[in-house]
Amino acid sequence: MNQFDEITFKVVARIRSDFHDKFGIPRQSGLLKNLRSTIVFEPEYRNADALRGLEGFSHLWLLWIFSENVRDTWKPTVRPPRLGGNTRLGVFATRSSFRPNPIAMSCVKIEKINLTGENAPSITVSGADLMDGTPIVDIKPYLPYSDSVPEATGGFAEAVRFKKLQVDFAAEAQAVLEGTEFAPENLAPELLDGSEIAPDASCAKFPAEKKAALVELLSEDPRPAYQRSTDRIYGIRFAGFEIKFQVQGDHLTVVAILPLQA
Repeated sequence: MNQFDEITFKVVARIRSDFHDKFGIPRQSGLLKNLRSTIVFEPEYRNADALRGLEGFSHLWLLWIFSENVRDTWKPTVRPPRLGGNTRLGVFATRSSFRPNPIAMSCVKIEKINLTGENAPSITVSGADLMDGTPIVDIKPYLPYSDSVPEATGGFAEAVRFKKLQVDFAAEAQAVLEGTEFAPENLAPELLDGSEIAPDASCAKFPAEKKAALVELLSEDPRPAYQRSTDRIYGIRFAGFEIKFQVQGDHLTVVAILPLQA
């Protein structure tokens, strides 16, 4: 039997998603049913034969790389954000991105197998928790008879599940959702700090087909568990816009939706 100390993987595909920053990405796959992403294969693996038979499956396992957190060293314990960043647990008892090997796995639903069009074949999926451009090293079909374990227990992750928030939109944010005139001069200066607003922002409209995913995302309370300030205004970059929001109790209010430069 061959003995390996190191193994090199090839990137077979990359995800195309609406998340261009780490902040705001869902904590786990499958939480946002309306969130759509596309698996785009690298040219070497862009072959329809490699997907033959996949139409019979509803879900996939994606094995991917924490490409933003690759390190040469590792620690036996980590501080899960879900626990407020103050409690240390064994790295193998968590899904932390800081691991000996920066490998992650996600279960996603197949929405469409695209055999024609740009970059075909590709796969449109829902429920992915990957940043745009994340490298995927393998794709496997989900097998309900063996992969589903109804009696499984979830350890600390079950004990600290967060309550969903009610999401509302302030008038300025609602204007961008509806495509009415967007006037940056009507916003408080602190809402514009650090944002690179698109030159044609006044006529920008948030994509209607992405609103449901945005509401799902915000209802999951994307703030880190160790940041629960009611005064702070948070910002998430999603689908080419910066979503500015504030949380009071169980209510999240989107105070601004800023169109960003491409």
